Amino acid sequence: MVCEEEVLIEKVCGLYEQISSLESLKPCKNVDMLFTQLVLTCIPPSPIDVTNLNESVQEIRSHLIKLCGEAEGHLETHYSTLLASYDNPIENLDIFPYYSNYLKLGLLEFTILTQHCTHVPTKIAFVGSGPLPLTSIVLASNHLPSTTFHNYDMDSLANSNAMRLVSSHPDLSNRMLFHTTDILDVSNALKEYEVVYLAALVGMDKEGKNRIIDHLAKHMNPGAFLMLRSAHGARAFLYPVVDPCDLRGFEVLSVFHPTDEVINSVVIARKYPVPIHSLDQGLASKILPNKCSEIQAFNPLNHGNIIEELAIEEQLL
Repeated sequence: MVCEEEVLIEKVCGLYEQISSLESLKPCKNVDMLFTQLVLTCIPPSPIDVTNLNESVQEIRSHLIKLCGEAEGHLETHYSTLLASYDNPIENLDIFPYYSNYLKLGLLEFTILTQHCTHVPTKIAFVGSGPLPLTSIVLASNHLPSTTFHNYDMDSLANSNAMRLVSSHPDLSNRMLFHTTDILDVSNALKEYEVVYLAALVGMDKEGKNRIIDHLAKHMNPGAFLMLRSAHGARAFLYPVVDPCDLRGFEVLSVFHPTDEVINSVVIARKYPVPIHSLDQGLASKILPNKCSEIQAFNPLNHGNIIEELAIEEQLL
C-alpha cells in the first residue's frame, strides 16, 4: 500500500514539474496531454490521505491545484468563446469535452439535494460560475425548470462570456442572472437563496475556503442548503478538500465520493435554524449519520461510489 502511494506521489510530482514549466496553460496539444495524464493518474480510487503528505509534497499539491484552476479557466474561456460563435450555443454544449461529466454531476447533485430539500427551490445562487456556467445550465435545463439561478463571479469578462451563451435562449435568458462581485461583499442578498452552490475552485486553500464558508454561515437564511464540491483520495491533488468539521454553523447532511469519471466529491449541509455555540469555538458543525436509503438513492446514477459514514460528533458539545 505504501509502495503504491509512493509511486502515485512520484508520478504526480513528475507531471507537476512538466506542467509548471509550461509557458502557457491555454489549451493546446501539450497542455491537454499533460492534464489528461494528471487526471488519469489521480482518478482511480486511492486510500491516500493528502493531509499526511510531507511538507514539500504539500507545497507541490497546493501549487498544482492553482495550476489546475488556471488551466480550467483557460479551457472554459476557450470553449465559451467558441460556443458564442454558434447561433444556438445551448444546443451545442456537447462540443465541450467534459460536458458529459457535468451532466452526471448535475444529476448526482440534484438527486442528493432532493433527498433533503422537500420543495423545489425558487432561487439558487452559484458562487464561482465562471465563463462556462454548465452546472447552472444543466440544473436549469434538465432538473429545475422553474428555478431562477443567480451566478456570482468576480471576473467581469467571465460573466460577459457566460451571458452571451444564454442571451439568445428564450427561457434561460430570463432565469440566469449574473453578478460581478466578490461573494464576501454580498450579505443581505444571500438570505434570498434556498440553496447556495460553492464551486470547487472558490477558495483555493483551506483558509480562503473557510473564510467564504464562515461568511455564508453568517448571512445565509436559516434552514437554507449549502452544496459544496470537495475531493477525496488522489483527486485531492486536483481540487481543494472541504473538511466537514470546517462547516461551522452548518449541519452536514451527507458526503458523497464518486469513484467514476466524476472527479468532485459532493457535500450537502444545512444552515442551523439557530446558531449552536461550543465552549471553545464559535459556530460548530454537527455531522449527521448517513441513512442506508441514501445509498439506494445514489446507485441508480451508476456512479461507482463511496458513501462516507458520518457519526454524530459529540466532542464539540
